[in-house]
Amino acid sequence: MSRARGMSGELKGSAAEYLGLGGTNFMEFECQSGTKVGLKDCSRDCVDYSCRGKADPSFIEPSKNPKSSKFNSEKQNPLRRLDGKGGSLSLECEESLAVNEVLHDCRSITDLPPALISEILNCLEPKELGVVSCVNTSLYRLASEHHVWKEFYCERWGQPILLAPLGTENADEKSWKELFVEREFRSKTFMGRYNIDTLYGHTEAVRTVSVLSSKKLVFTSGYDQIVRMWNMEEGLSIASSRPLGCTIRAVAADSRLLVAGGTDGFIHGWRAEDGNPHLFDLTSPQNQNTEFRVWEHEGPITCLALDLNKMYSGSWDMTIRVWDRSSLKCLNVLMHNDWVWSLAPHDTTVASAAGSDLYVWDTNIGSELAIVTNVHAGNAFSLARSHTGKLLFTGGEDGAIHMFEIIRNVKFHVKRVATWIPHLGAVYSLAFEFPWLVSASSDGKLSLIDVRKLLRTNRSYVVEKLSKVDNKVKNVEPPQRMLHGFGSNLFAVDVGLDRIVCAGEEGVVRIWNFSEALEVEQRVRALRGLRLENRMRRRKLQSEMTSKGSRGDQCSVAAKKNQLNGDRNSWRNRRRVAGKLKA
Repeated sequence: MSRARGMSGELKGSAAEYLGLGGTNFMEFECQSGTKVGLKDCSRDCVDYSCRGKADPSFIEPSKNPKSSKFNSEKQNPLRRLDGKGGSLSLECEESLAVNEVLHDCRSITDLPPALISEILNCLEPKELGVVSCVNTSLYRLASEHHVWKEFYCERWGQPILLAPLGTENADEKSWKELFVEREFRSKTFMGRYNIDTLYGHTEAVRTVSVLSSKKLVFTSGYDQIVRMWNMEEGLSIASSRPLGCTIRAVAADSRLLVAGGTDGFIHGWRAEDGNPHLFDLTSPQNQNTEFRVWEHEGPITCLALDLNKMYSGSWDMTIRVWDRSSLKCLNVLMHNDWVWSLAPHDTTVASAAGSDLYVWDTNIGSELAIVTNVHAGNAFSLARSHTGKLLFTGGEDGAIHMFEIIRNVKFHVKRVATWIPHLGAVYSLAFEFPWLVSASSDGKLSLIDVRKLLRTNRSYVVEKLSKVDNKVKNVEPPQRMLHGFGSNLFAVDVGLDRIVCAGEEGVVRIWNFSEALEVEQRVRALRGLRLENRMRRRKLQSEMTSKGSRGDQCSVAAKKNQLNGDRNSWRNRRRVAGKLKA
């Protein structure tokens, strides 16, 4: 019995530490309403000795015990303040009493203040938060409406894209939890069935692909010097520009601006037109209000990127230029030691791959924050970045893919987390949409890597144990899927919702459509819900039948007892009647 009590005490203590409460307070949290709870453990620091002596006759003052007085003299006296009864209270005891007042009538976690429950839920992962929401109705309401769902969504996919949802509701009517669950559900489709749409129109190799998911548009260009716009859903060509005069190696687009970078060192751009369902008019003659061209680079432009207020361009002239989108003026020039192959901006920083090195820059002051040298054996051709900006992915001439984490402490650190070698040739392009990293290589294959498991299992390893950058990091695991069916040299790839768009030397654009897998998964989920509902209904009926059966058994037993008693009474009555007749 004593051993069992000790084990229960250890369990309660561990639970109290998880909730951030002391052991004494947790005992009060579990006490019944009729139980008296004291503060004997902290009374030594709370109440004056004179008062303590009156309350407890067996108490020995420190002056009468030389050992205790010696111990207390060496110990630093805690801070005290006078209470209303003339005694002195320490600050620790005051905080303990305040917590006790809050938890006095609490018997479960649902009795805690909503603010405290919110802080506890804020420490959970999405899966754990979903488990908590299944406990009872009150926790379901608190967990489903918690603000952390918005943080979960935005740190994985950025701001939500208002598209046709899975059900009949509109996206703006859904909660952040529903948006998160729907997007997480969509991310599973890359392991399912697919269809391939092949788009013809380019006459030479395609060097760049850009997907605008919010408008379901795809932009491509290459050696034929023409920028083409495609409908991602139907796989049809919408419009194409006139020849721009040189090879186009980079294209970037958002809902307000489309830019293309040429080997002659210029940036050609189109502004969105109001009322145009496809945003940009590529077919009309040059219009100064909607079309522009800027010259600053002294070499071919290899990469472009856009954010809310700035435009970024990288070139073989070993520079990255930061532009103001409205005035088209160059704000900063970031000098590298080799040709710039790729870049990825986030907030006030931009990551770049130049030669075989990886750089991170501060775009406001134009200073170098970090550099990792010799990332690949050869050039680092491709670069991708997560929506939070903390994860970087590089692909190089050696066929390897490296994953890095940006750690901001006192200094700016870039630590290597993992390495994959899924390809036999150079990795020319990378695209990342949580949790999938997609790579295109010169071997004509696409690799799909799910980083969720890596992030979940190696979180402490990433933060604590990575002290050195080693180029010979072992492979974490093979990619989850390889997509074949191409010739050689895939130059570009991009991801948009449930589609992967790639292009290469063949001059055709292929769209891997996983919407069929999404529909199959929807049907499977609906059948699973129906089976669960039927199972719960059967359990309910079974419990009702069991309860009715137990009642019937009780009634039959009572009837038998009554029948026996009735038989005995009738026999006694007959005997009495016979006796009366004899008399």
